[in-house]
Amino acid sequence: MTPAARQWPDRFLKHLEIERRLSPATVASYRRDLDALAAWCGQQGVSDWDSVDSGHIRAWAAAGHRRGLSARSIQRRLSASRSFFRYLMRERQVRGNPAVDVSAPKAKKRLPANLDADRMARLLDIEGEGPLVDRDRAMLELLYSSGLRLAELVGLDTGDVDLADATVRVTGKGSKERVVPVGRMARAALRAWMKSRHALASPDETALFVSRRGSRLAPRSVQMRVKHWARRQGIDASVYPHLFRHSFATHLLESSHDLRGVQELLGHANISTTQVYTHLDFQHLAQIYDATHPRARKKE
Repeated sequence: MTPAARQWPDRFLKHLEIERRLSPATVASYRRDLDALAAWCGQQGVSDWDSVDSGHIRAWAAAGHRRGLSARSIQRRLSASRSFFRYLMRERQVRGNPAVDVSAPKAKKRLPANLDADRMARLLDIEGEGPLVDRDRAMLELLYSSGLRLAELVGLDTGDVDLADATVRVTGKGSKERVVPVGRMARAALRAWMKSRHALASPDETALFVSRRGSRLAPRSVQMRVKHWARRQGIDASVYPHLFRHSFATHLLESSHDLRGVQELLGHANISTTQVYTHLDFQHLAQIYDATHPRARKKE
């Protein structure tokens, strides 16, 4: 690749970061995929992006498959390359998008793990006193009560929680805001934490959840505290922050069967993302079908 061509991935990543406001983790993922594409094109003797054709993209995907990359990883790479070439077309650097018609191998559907209601209740039944216990209890209760992503949880400020209204204002993916309910147990835990938060928080810190040092709690710290309490509470499963979100969605669907409502609460842009949870309630739906469908009911 020429020096001029090598500048365009960095410009695209800046576009993702500043204009589209994607998270640092997402931008880093795009960077890895585009670095891999640029390296591949260099090996093939391609000097500029307008010389890349669908054959190059298809061969790149096939090479990744031969090296053992999963179908999901190849799909992600192709998605990144399609977005990159759309940007280059907008900037009049290429005449077409060579990745648009290249398909990846189908990935196996991964069903989200979740904790059943009994184990979730045991995990949340945290005993003890002190600011750190109050903080952890509030974090775990809020993760489950409102189905928050980890980044959404650590991004909360004290002003985002309205205990009188029983809601929390969340900034999700793409800087989209949504307001979600906060349950009774989570509100009680948050009240206790707000009373003891001053023992940890720096005077000018706005973050809702803070570390021992008084600053905003890091995502990695939340992951470690979740694992700590899972061990303490005797939960025989791999427990991580996003598992609370999966459990939240699953338990709501089991009770309400309101897919659109759960989509809104989770902040999913597309309902197809939410539909992955519907398999978990299939047994219940099958029982309804057997009991009510004229061709399924047993004769009296």
